[in-house]
Amino acid sequence: MARDYYEVLGVPRSASKDDIKKSFRNLARQLHPDVNSAPDAETKFKEINEAYSVLNDDEQRARYDRFGHAGVNGAGQGGFGGFGGSAGGQGFGSFEEIFEEFFAGFTGQRGGGQGRQRTGPRPGGDVMAEVTLEFSEAVTGAEIPIEFERFDSCETCNSSGAAPGTTPVTCSQCNGAGTVRQVRQTFIGSVVQETACPRCGGMGTTIEQRCKTCDGAGRTRKRVQKTINVPGGVRDGLEIQYAREGSVGERGGPRGTLGVRIRVRPHEYFERREYDVLYTLVLNVAQAVLGDKVIVPTVDGDVEVTVQPGTQSGKLMRLKQKGFPRLMTNGQTSGRGDQLITIMVDIPSKLTDEQRKLFEKLAESFGQNVRPIAPKGFFDKMRELFNGE
Repeated sequence: MARDYYEVLGVPRSASKDDIKKSFRNLARQLHPDVNSAPDAETKFKEINEAYSVLNDDEQRARYDRFGHAGVNGAGQGGFGGFGGSAGGQGFGSFEEIFEEFFAGFTGQRGGGQGRQRTGPRPGGDVMAEVTLEFSEAVTGAEIPIEFERFDSCETCNSSGAAPGTTPVTCSQCNGAGTVRQVRQTFIGSVVQETACPRCGGMGTTIEQRCKTCDGAGRTRKRVQKTINVPGGVRDGLEIQYAREGSVGERGGPRGTLGVRIRVRPHEYFERREYDVLYTLVLNVAQAVLGDKVIVPTVDGDVEVTVQPGTQSGKLMRLKQKGFPRLMTNGQTSGRGDQLITIMVDIPSKLTDEQRKLFEKLAESFGQNVRPIAPKGFFDKMRELFNGE
């Protein structure tokens, strides 16, 4: 039996996300196979990754707290990429990432500056936007126009930051390297610390005459309009990342990421549960007793459904492959959910004289055969649901 995720990370069930993240990082540094030669290190490392990816995601954590491992169905084993928000929750990858995370404060920059000098124009910032989809668009996917603000390249100086007719010059302090080195004495001996050059800010060049349009930044804020492709199967609150669609960096640095948060309008009579669509079909007494063929709406259009004679209120019917596409972490889809139909028999509160007489005749023919019926348990109802009874 799989261990309790809270026990794996050594935190109480009331732990905050910060506590969970802190505990995971500490364990990851200890158990990563690159630094721990114990035979079971790799297994334990995978175990804490799985636990963290579930408990760090609010939606999966809620399901786990309620249903245990069955509620997440192993979702923690793969992580999520390309989609952020309530889907996030990946652990660390290589030992290098853990090493950089651990020594960031000591060396002054991640990786200690060895082989990873961050010189030149820095990447631009990320941008957030929000779009609202109709229920049907969340099923089929759609191309949606959005409008948002970001930094774009300055057209006056062509991103250089220098006034027209001039160019940036090599920094006199770092000679274009973008970094300077300092020797510090520590308890382990002399340590060479490499930091961004204070004169040029790591650019390697300085500007003598700044562009008046962008004040030397090489970029200006603009409002842009774009059309994004939203895949089918998205849910309300999901955040999709679009690489290289955010702000451009200063003086021609690479673009950041555009994050788009999805909102889905409620439907008039459909509801969503995971990848299934829920629908309530209301029948009159005669239809429930005698059976009927009725038209039921689905996300793909109307279909004809056969109601069997003697159908009881609360019965569940299933229309396979009429739900949401199952959205994968790479943005592709695999299969679809179903449409679950709950039958509700409408008992009339008012009758015409003719209808009352008919019901009175029925009552005489049925007699007064009152008998107790044992209530159905949870597993009986689940069996009906999955068997389509």
